[in-house]
Amino acid sequence: QVQLVESGGGLVQPGGSLRLSCAASGSFDSVYNMGWYRQVPGEQRELVAIISRGGNTNYADSVKGRFTISRDNAKNTVYLQMNRLKPEDSAVYYCYAYYARAFWGQGTQVTVSP
Repeated sequence: QVQLVESGGGLVQPGGSLRLSCAASGSFDSVYNMGWYRQVPGEQRELVAIISRGGNTNYADSVKGRFTISRDNAKNTVYLQMNRLKPEDSAVYYCYAYYARAFWGQGTQVTVSP
């Protein structure tokens, strides 16, 4: 089992920055892919960014050049640095990890508003 605990969400003005963190714990030897998805009410959960254990990354087109995903394998932690935030980035952000199957965090709210 993998437990994921997220932190770092909140309210920020357009153009501002936030950093999300997600720490994985539990009985596993190594987590493979980790990443972030987001969801707004009434819409499907969408990929924001994902990173492999080796550091390969993939981003949604809407966040390329503004968001950066990174991970610390020693700490089993993944980070999402979000810069130049826009109102349309407002959503609940979910941490994701894959170890035999997909695991999800409880979600953290990000609100971008004047």
